[in-house]
Amino acid sequence: MAQHNQLGKSGEEYAVEYLINRGYIVRDVNWVSGRHELDVVAFHNNEMVIVEVKTRSNVDWAYPEEAVTEKKMRNLVRAAEAYVRMFDLDVDVRFDVISIVGKEPPFEIEHIEDAFIPPLNM
Repeated sequence: MAQHNQLGKSGEEYAVEYLINRGYIVRDVNWVSGRHELDVVAFHNNEMVIVEVKTRSNVDWAYPEEAVTEKKMRNLVRAAEAYVRMFDLDVDVRFDVISIVGKEPPFEIEHIEDAFIPPLNM
């Protein structure tokens, strides 16, 4: 596995542990259906929380959360809609971003709740 892929995997594992330690119920990690992909699907306070995890070894060029572009947001919303339909869920959905920086644990972590509101013009 390429080093950047291993870093991303480590970051996701760290994010999942972080969420569980804060009372989130993690339902899926790396959920994929066709072209739809979600890093983490969790439940917290009667909401389904879609968590996009971005990991970088450093912030020399940009912060990890800056990689969540408008296009990425649209894709996350579409994937969340597919997830809700697939499992016939009737829940409020929130979109969070977890930003992870470091080369190995313990990472610096920032949890950005309600990171974005789904765009209206998808």
